Formats: sequence, C-alpha cells, structure tokens
Amino acid sequence: MSRAVVIARRELSSYFYSPVAYVAMFLFLLVCGLLFWDDFQPGHPAAMRTIFDWMVWLLVFVVPVLCMGLLAQEWSTGTIETLMTAPVGETDVVVGKFLGSLFFFVVLLVPTLLYVVMLATHNVGRLDLGPIFSGYVGIVLVGAMFIAVGLFCSSLTRSQVVAAVSAAAILFVVTIVPWWASTKATLPTFWRTLADQSVYRRYTDFSRGVLDTSNLIFFVIATALFLFLTVKVLESRRWK
Repeated sequence: MSRAVVIARRELSSYFYSPVAYVAMFLFLLVCGLLFWDDFQPGHPAAMRTIFDWMVWLLVFVVPVLCMGLLAQEWSTGTIETLMTAPVGETDVVVGKFLGSLFFFVVLLVPTLLYVVMLATHNVGRLDLGPIFSGYVGIVLVGAMFIAVGLFCSSLTRSQVVAAVSAAAILFVVTIVPWWASTKATLPTFWRTLADQSVYRRYTDFSRGVLDTSNLIFFVIATALFLFLTVKVLESRRWK
C-alpha cells in the first residue's frame, strides 16, 4: 500500500505541472460559478441544488480530460516499462494512479466551498447543510467512479485523445442516455426501470439530501469493478 501512496503523490504533483489540468479546472469552476448564480437568487432554497444537479453533466466531459494521460501517456512515452520493472505490482500502479487523480478531484471541488460560505452569509439561519453535505458525498462518489472509468480507458491505448473520447463515450452512455430515455413517455416499462437505476438517477438522491446505502454500494462496486478491469489490462499487457 505504501508503494501505491508514493505513486499517488507523484500523480497528484504531476497535475500541478499540467496546463491541461489548469484549463479543465478553470472551465469547471467557471461553469459552476454560472450555475451557482441560480442558487444564489433570493427566495431559492439555500442548498446548492442547481449546481449539484448540473455538476455531474460537467464531469462527464471534464474527468476524461483529467484522466486521459494516466496510463496512455506512460504507454506512449515508454515510461510504463520502467514503472512496471520497479518493485511494484499492477494493483499498486492502478490504486496509486486512482488515488492521485481522486485527490486532485477533491482539490478541484475545494473552491466550490466558497459558495457554501456565500449562502451562509446571504441566508442567515436558512442554510440547509444536510443536502449540501450529501451532495458533496454524492459528487465525490460519482467522481471516483468516473475516474475509474477514465483510468480503464487510458490503460487500453497509447493515445490520450482516444482515451478521453472513449471514456467520455462510456460516461455519456451510462449517465446522459438513461436520463434522456427516462424522459420519453413511450419508453417500455422494463427500459424505464433500467433507466431509473442509472448513474444520474442514483446521484440525484444525494443532491436532494438522501443518503441511501444502496446508492453508496452502487458507486463503490462500480468503481471497484473498473479498477479491477484496469489491473487485468495491465497484467495482460505486461506479458506482450
């Protein structure tokens, strides 16, 4: 585990030297700021519902950009060979890369805490901390799952662009497509039930202040599944 921590520190520090990471952070915070304006209007519940409802859509496109080089860059530059010949296993590499990206994602969310302060100042005595806390829990879980998907896609190719596009495509299919399908009145019952179990549907419970154990388990298992698949990809490519 200590080896994974070392890799995580290296990955986290690399983000702060990446212009792509700063561009993604700027665009993410800019859009979040525009969305927050709706929550900041007089008479609206002080719970950041708008920003939480829309943040997941942003992450469908932001996370693949942040994760596209996690392993693809290692493959393209050949540094993966040095990394894999060191006394570390595939699991150490995957967990380390995942934790480094997850820590940076948390850093990405830290500036949004300013919105909580602004709401507390503007709506004295009316700040609803329950939905805000559960909303942050939900967005971290979604971010962890999305990072695992991005890491998996990055392990499959040497091209960072291909990794980003494939990850965005998968996240689009599991997040946006089911939500769009659920809005169709003519959707058969089976498919509507399936759409109700989508990523966005489970995430919205958190944004509404509902901490459901089944939703928590869903995101943990989905994240673990993609990390497991990534380990298997590395194991298969080690011997090629």
